[in-house]
Amino acid sequence: MTMEASPRGQTPNLILATLAFAVCFSAWGMLAPLAPGFQDDLGLSNTETSVLIAIPVILGSLLRIPLGLLTDRIGGRVVFTGMLAYSAAAALLVGFAHSYAALLGAGFLLGTTGASFAVGIPFVAEWHEERRQGFALGVYGVGNIGTAVAAFSVPAIRDAAGQATAGIVFAVVIAAYALLWSVLARDAPGRHSHRIPYMEVLRSGWDLYRLSLFYFVTFGGFVAMAIFLPKLLTDWFDYSLADAGLRAAGFTVFATAARPVGGWLADRVGARAVLVAVFAGVGFDAIGLAWQASGPAIVPVTIFSLTMATFLGLGNGAVFKEVPVYFPRTTGAATGIIGAAGGLGGFFPPLVMGIVKDATGEFVLGFVFLVAFAWLCAGLATGVAAPPAASADVG
Repeated sequence: MTMEASPRGQTPNLILATLAFAVCFSAWGMLAPLAPGFQDDLGLSNTETSVLIAIPVILGSLLRIPLGLLTDRIGGRVVFTGMLAYSAAAALLVGFAHSYAALLGAGFLLGTTGASFAVGIPFVAEWHEERRQGFALGVYGVGNIGTAVAAFSVPAIRDAAGQATAGIVFAVVIAAYALLWSVLARDAPGRHSHRIPYMEVLRSGWDLYRLSLFYFVTFGGFVAMAIFLPKLLTDWFDYSLADAGLRAAGFTVFATAARPVGGWLADRVGARAVLVAVFAGVGFDAIGLAWQASGPAIVPVTIFSLTMATFLGLGNGAVFKEVPVYFPRTTGAATGIIGAAGGLGGFFPPLVMGIVKDATGEFVLGFVFLVAFAWLCAGLATGVAAPPAASADVG
């Protein structure tokens, strides 16, 4: 899928794809900042609230696989058009979900929007030659900022005009961008539809499994912290939904800004060096948050959270620099699998944190698990070698 595409159209289509990803991710993140309020209003347990937060993540994770395959087959322009139209409808439903069952259903439908990541990666990779893919894919990853937009805007709109208005506003904005995308976006010149040997991609070995594990921790950690932080801050510091959402948005901004830097660094010094530093840093920050969990203070919590966000963002960029290098002709399929692993990495931690909180009264053990995973990956990353001249891709 790596090609020497004409520079004409690279930048506009990269910007369009990044905005499409951000718009979809803003829908994906609509429930999390409202979850603490729903917990109070409906009398939910920590575990029930964590399930509500995690539901969009699991579906968004699993659907990355078929959507990555579909993008390889028919191109990102068509698939993203459908994704944006669907996202507008899903966002509208959030405005009218008030019971726990209705909220779970809305979360299930919103989950599809999280699979948008697997559409944009092959779309962007096709537009850029290998030496610039790390930076380009890192820029595309800035679309993560959509979760920050949701974190501070959904509670603010709800407080000012009601939950229904929040759903309507998001639906209108997303629908308008769907129209803009369908008119302006173009697939890279020279792309062609091709059948993907999916089972062969699954059997491609350690390269696929290693990248999946690394993304499980880097993107999974980002998603888990971004969607769980509003609840964590309301529990620890009794912030309002709007205040907690605004502070959680800062986490997303830091992680998002670091993502293109991670891709750029991987282009220049190699993914191994970046990933070893990333996983070591995440482990130290998790230790800091575990220490704070029993007696939190806002300054150290902020420092540990924002430095962790930076490390996770760098790691996201470094991992996806490697995907089109190892899988140039099946980037969509590989992206779907690796992206699904990352999404699953965001699904389990909120559930674990809710269970740990209900069982022990604190979040300490959840952060200890993150330390273990991060430092395991740091050890594995030391063995990452440069890809062979003949790509490990199949087909």
